[in-house]
Amino acid sequence: MRSLLTILLLVLGCAAPMAAPIVGPWEPKFKGVELSIGTNLTASGEFRNRQVVYALRVDLKDPDVKLFTTPRHTNYLANSREVGGLTVSEFVKKYQVQAAINANFFSPPTYYLPAGTAMDIKGLSMSTGVVVSAQQTSVESATIAFDSNNVPNVIFTNWPAVARDGFYNAVTGDQPLVIGGVNVATTSDVEPRTAFGISEDKRYLFLLAVDGRQSSYSAGATFRELAAWMLLLGAHDAIAMDGGGSTTLVMQNSTGTAVRVNKPSSVADSGRERTIGSHLGIYAKPVPGFVHEIVAIPEDTYATISWRTLKPASSEVLFGPTTDLGQSSGVFTNLDSFHQVTLGSLHPSTEYFYEVISRVGEETHRSPLLRFMTTNYVTTNELISLTNSWRFTAEPQESSAWTREGFDDTVWGEGNGLLWIDRRMTWPSEVEPKGTELPGDPANDGGPHVTYYFRAPLTLHLMKASSSLVFRGRFDDGAAIYLNGELIYQVRMPEEPFTSSTVATGFPCEGDATCDEEFRFALESLQSALVGENTLAVEVHNYHGQSPDVTFGLAVYRVVAAERPRLEVSYSPSGVELRWNNPGMRLQSAANLPGDWSDVAGVTGTTVTIEPTSAARFFRLRR
Repeated sequence: MRSLLTILLLVLGCAAPMAAPIVGPWEPKFKGVELSIGTNLTASGEFRNRQVVYALRVDLKDPDVKLFTTPRHTNYLANSREVGGLTVSEFVKKYQVQAAINANFFSPPTYYLPAGTAMDIKGLSMSTGVVVSAQQTSVESATIAFDSNNVPNVIFTNWPAVARDGFYNAVTGDQPLVIGGVNVATTSDVEPRTAFGISEDKRYLFLLAVDGRQSSYSAGATFRELAAWMLLLGAHDAIAMDGGGSTTLVMQNSTGTAVRVNKPSSVADSGRERTIGSHLGIYAKPVPGFVHEIVAIPEDTYATISWRTLKPASSEVLFGPTTDLGQSSGVFTNLDSFHQVTLGSLHPSTEYFYEVISRVGEETHRSPLLRFMTTNYVTTNELISLTNSWRFTAEPQESSAWTREGFDDTVWGEGNGLLWIDRRMTWPSEVEPKGTELPGDPANDGGPHVTYYFRAPLTLHLMKASSSLVFRGRFDDGAAIYLNGELIYQVRMPEEPFTSSTVATGFPCEGDATCDEEFRFALESLQSALVGENTLAVEVHNYHGQSPDVTFGLAVYRVVAAERPRLEVSYSPSGVELRWNNPGMRLQSAANLPGDWSDVAGVTGTTVTIEPTSAARFFRLRR
């Protein structure tokens, strides 16, 4: 019996311990800014709920790190019109900060308001030395203030309000979480949470977003759990900020686009970020790497990309009009520390994405995904405006006949874009111009049908070999576009075939048709029978049966690349004759190539004769 008991004790001693929270590694995102993702999947100690957390560690001693909080409204009025509300993504885009998170509480607590809506901030808020909101009560009075050198000062109860001398940026939250390395938080409900903290040596600022209200992914946290996370991250002092559906952490990607890092409950519920009144942003420089000092110099149909590497290496550029890239400059195997590659056969006035690659032996070094825009040596003509007239119907069109020429659409309705239906009480003011209202579905209490169909003629003339068609539309939510019966583009739609009950796979912007979506086709990629009368057909699909709105508008432009400027030189008895082919260009001259260029006086046309001189002169054309 003793032997059996010993074996049983050994087995029990090998039982797995209860799982503990996991703090992910700190990953550099910008110089002085690192991201960690943490999880707690089972109950353990202080942590009783399923959680996914996202934390930034900001080096306040990095000379290139600058903080920026929401500035005053243009028509500032204290305690009423203090700031213009923005989503966190809008804040990143507007002020071009590299990262941002929600901060103070605010009013009105109405969400999804238009950008710029006047709001009042709760608690002390300062932006670059200017008081945006003064501390007025003992409620929501836990403040973190920074001087102009980013030195922090945590004021756990800023009431009566302390003197603001030396404060440059300041934000205020709910209550203290951690004081002197001790968890002092009170009990609370489980919610999405935001918290800010400072390390003991005051070098690091911690910004924490805990996702919640998504039980199978992340339930949220109590204040006690929030404080425990801050201690795990390394905070010595910490305060709770506004949370709930406002909890949103956003960073720029390498192309400068604002990207949500966490999964806000507001987006999970509605597909949209909340419009909030207070944000804390961070300016920071890129993380230096083997590949650095990347410069793109675009022209109309070509671009020159240059960069440097820490060691001599090969050169290659991958590029393309989408983030999938798909084209290569080819690999240049000459090893050098300075690299310069020219990309040709580009389209004018077009955005391109690219990354540079340099190899040393078996090592491959890549840049982040970057982008440039080619110049606009083109002429553009509007063929269909965003407010164009369209035939429309919500009757199911289960065959493709409706997309082709000759289809009888005379029984369809007719109206001008933006064509729309919205059963919400208020029409979003940023969705403009508002055109014809579409019919509702009686089976959906007057709300939108899942699918609407649109047709319009498209007249094309003078389509030269250098021509392309640019389509710029508003599609809420998904759409398929046809030209003479051929599907040429689809956005947020599943694989064909489409039916009247097919729902879109996503939604635009923050859930409303507030942003243009553009795509283009070179002439050679479209069918040859485009010249003359054509038929443009579009079907627009809602995201799901209970989505309250559908919006559609589409503009079409013909873009023709202009002939490249050309300067010709010939000699005559009276001097040197210069001729050029574009009257929109100016002739300039200089004594040397890098020298000071100036317009040649007295030039009224596209020909000029220059008297010979003993000194060399250089000439160029400039738009």
